[in-house]
Amino acid sequence: MKGIFWFVVCLFVAVAGGIPWYIRRKFKERQRAEEERVASFLAATAGNAKSPEAPPAPAAAPPPPAGDGLAQQKLLFEAAHKAGDAGEPALAIQLYARLLARYPASGFAGQAHAAVDAQKKKLAKG
Repeated sequence: MKGIFWFVVCLFVAVAGGIPWYIRRKFKERQRAEEERVASFLAATAGNAKSPEAPPAPAAAPPPPAGDGLAQQKLLFEAAHKAGDAGEPALAIQLYARLLARYPASGFAGQAHAAVDAQKKKLAKG
């Protein structure tokens, strides 16, 4: 019985000492995060203070695909084909258009043009 009592007492002391340590650690983490947010906010406002009329820079365009991009062409074509099969002609047309815009000399260009015509007919019917 004494052993259980001392175990409970030791456990209480450990918990009583651990709680303040845990709270202090979390408090420091929150302070650090707050300081980072304030620093980023000040940096952003300092950048805008130089030229308040200037609009923010547009997002950078995605880099052109490396090589011939055959894998990307195939993925776009298959996604557009699946969208057409799923009864989404508008989405399929958009995907085919994206394929043709990115890869105008693609091996899939002929098939994409034919599929766009077919999807336009589906879109006109429905």
